[in-house]
Amino acid sequence: MTIQDFANKISSQTNISFRAVENTINLLENGATIPFIARYRKEITGGLDEVQITQIRNLLIQFQELEKRRKTIIDSITEQGLLTKELESKILSVQIMTELEDLYLPYKPKRKTKATIAIAKGLEPLARVIFEEKNTDIDIFAEKFIDSEKGVENIESALSGARDIIAEWINENALSRERMRNYFKRNAFMSSKVSKGKEQEGEKYENWFDWSEQATKAPSHRILALLRGEEEGFLKVKFLPEAEEEAIEILEKQYIHTRGRIAEELELACKDSYKRLLSNSMETEIRSLLKDKADDEAIHVFAENLRQLLMASPLGQKRVLALDPGYRTGCKLVCLDAQGQLLHNQTIYPHSSVREENEAILILENLVKAYNIEAIAIGNGTAGRETEFVVKKCNFYSSPIITLVNESGASVYSASEVAREEFGDYDLTVRGSVSIGRRLIDPLSELVKIDPKSIGVGQYQHDVNQNKLQKSLEETVISCVNQVGVDLNTASKELLTYVSGVGPVLAKNIVEYRNENGAFKTRKELLKVKRFGDKVFEQAAGFLRIREGKNPLDASAVHPERYDLVDKMAKSVGCTITELIHDREKRSQINIKEFITPDCGLPTLQDIMKELEKPGRDVRTKFEVFEFNKDVNNINDVHEGMILPGIVTNITAFGAFVDIGAHQDGLVHISHLANKFIYDPNDIVKINQKVTVKVIGVDIQKKRISLSMKEVN
Repeated sequence: MTIQDFANKISSQTNISFRAVENTINLLENGATIPFIARYRKEITGGLDEVQITQIRNLLIQFQELEKRRKTIIDSITEQGLLTKELESKILSVQIMTELEDLYLPYKPKRKTKATIAIAKGLEPLARVIFEEKNTDIDIFAEKFIDSEKGVENIESALSGARDIIAEWINENALSRERMRNYFKRNAFMSSKVSKGKEQEGEKYENWFDWSEQATKAPSHRILALLRGEEEGFLKVKFLPEAEEEAIEILEKQYIHTRGRIAEELELACKDSYKRLLSNSMETEIRSLLKDKADDEAIHVFAENLRQLLMASPLGQKRVLALDPGYRTGCKLVCLDAQGQLLHNQTIYPHSSVREENEAILILENLVKAYNIEAIAIGNGTAGRETEFVVKKCNFYSSPIITLVNESGASVYSASEVAREEFGDYDLTVRGSVSIGRRLIDPLSELVKIDPKSIGVGQYQHDVNQNKLQKSLEETVISCVNQVGVDLNTASKELLTYVSGVGPVLAKNIVEYRNENGAFKTRKELLKVKRFGDKVFEQAAGFLRIREGKNPLDASAVHPERYDLVDKMAKSVGCTITELIHDREKRSQINIKEFITPDCGLPTLQDIMKELEKPGRDVRTKFEVFEFNKDVNNINDVHEGMILPGIVTNITAFGAFVDIGAHQDGLVHISHLANKFIYDPNDIVKINQKVTVKVIGVDIQKKRISLSMKEVN
């Protein structure tokens, strides 16, 4: 198929114009990245956003795989000498992979089956007479096939073998399979039973020891929960219709048009085909279909949570004192400069005794003064709130910001190769504290160093398709990094890896060039980096920023391909580019319509004007300090009816988890998120959002806190 053919199919499926789809496919096929297309090729795509471009890319891959499989199937059937014009026409016309596989099933190389054994015994002609309902005395006709040497001892043995063949024909018939598939989609139930003898061991699945619901209406989180219980051996899960007689009747209506002995044989064959072949096949299909759907929903939730976490408000370049709290082993303390470089580290023991607490306070006061600390970041794990209370007892000469920081994944970073490269001379505890401090300065720059699956915002992340999950999370990181932009002279190798068109090899080359030659002075200097060619420069340059470089536009999101255009704008109002950036009056004199060209329309010109107004502006929201209720430190302090401030830490399909400072997140069930019905919790809350919640239940033994946001926020 041609690009135009693919564009037609995708356009009709997405309602995106054919021209926009075709142009997007051409850009993708020529190596353009999704962030680059969305940001710098708006005229060509008609202003498609990343979501739409990703949808086009995914459908293109899907259709390309379908075409590849179609060719393989045609080649296989041709080699067997069985391809007819009618069959080829059917194969070329189907647009769904399952329908394509249905057509191929009768020609697929088979292992040994009941049908192949019966065919080897010479029973196919008998099966054909029955299947075609020929008007004959079937018992007399069956006598001709009795052959003890072939294992056909009597009439029933012959008929039984013929039914085996017919059952396989029914199973391999595309229309039969489509009718069964539709029947299962409408009528299959997802049911679960406890595995024998696993009642106590599998207690956490007790809600599903005897469960049944319509399969296609089951929520994704429940499908994944039941399948996990099955995987762990505690549950037995089935996806079958409750009335199998109806399914068999569908087959009988398709194949039986007569009465008498032949009808009886066909009834037995239909029943056998359903019970032995089709029901198993269809159950596997619907199980796979629902699992894929549940995976997609869970991955979407995870990716959306990750996006919100990565796009969390940065404090910015401030000097930070970071604490990784602990009781017995003490609090690991580090001081960082405004760029996140380690200046000092030590351990304090504020929770051991009154004397140790007073010593810790004195140390903190001295360090804040000595390093001119502007903010104190405290990990929100064990002893986090208690450490916060101690810090707030200090009499600082200044007024540093004091805030808790989500430390999920900090220990993973501490033990990683990245951390060893950065801080090979320091132990894991120091590395973890540095990570906490840097997360406050710039969450995105620090979190890209950690496997997203270790950050703690997923839903059933170990149960979903891992390849799909990894790809989705990686694309989310890429989207966030390019949306924010990267400082070329301070970015880590890990952060540079995610820049459009760069990747790990070029990221390493950029850092090596920077180490050998000093800071980049212009974007054009990137072309001196090993293996950094014109194509990569086109894809990457707009997302790489140089602060205080030779060209002021290098600090902005204006692409170098538009520098001459901006220069013309400046000259049209009699000033330099620098003056244009700083002079609002000059910018207001520009009529951007005068600068429209065949390849540069209003969307790009409007983007340029926004950048000139605030070059390199951070798209993330402004940082705000948050404080928990001072009377809540653990779950014992939480009581029903309390109104508390909290921070959203995770969002799932069934609700949102909120940190209220009790060392145990509370759950706001989806039914308590708002005073209206909602389908997606992301419509109401976001990761790191500050909310007010009401406590509606506390179970200290099970460590469960139930919260509500109804009529509170």
